[in-house]
Amino acid sequence: MASSVGPLLAEVLGAMMARGVAEHGLTTARAGLLWALLHDGPMTQRALAARLGVTPRNVTGLLDALQADGLVAREAHPTDRRATLVSLTAKGRTVTATLRGGRDSMAAVLFGDMPAAQLEAFQGGLAVVIERLRTMG
Repeated sequence: MASSVGPLLAEVLGAMMARGVAEHGLTTARAGLLWALLHDGPMTQRALAARLGVTPRNVTGLLDALQADGLVAREAHPTDRRATLVSLTAKGRTVTATLRGGRDSMAAVLFGDMPAAQLEAFQGGLAVVIERLRTMG
């Protein structure tokens, strides 16, 4: 059973996430970059590339689109004249707050009335899966 549930869950969640970010005019990659800035704060383009596991050139393309949409700002790094610091704009913070709200609402629908013992067991299993995912990426 577990062998069929995992792929199905990944497929359903992936499709839902793609639809959710597309409603805001984003791709999954652009949303991931916004999440990185939301969680880790302003950072250099090189640090963003490392955080996302992509090339600096890839980050440049993502940032060009996000900056054109007014979601991120690039400015000279205060202590490293060779680096560019990237941060969320007010509009970027609003979009990420909206995405976070959608995520939190979905979690409430999915888990809000789940019995405590069942939720605890699910969280334990999910913690194992999340750790495995972190070591893969």
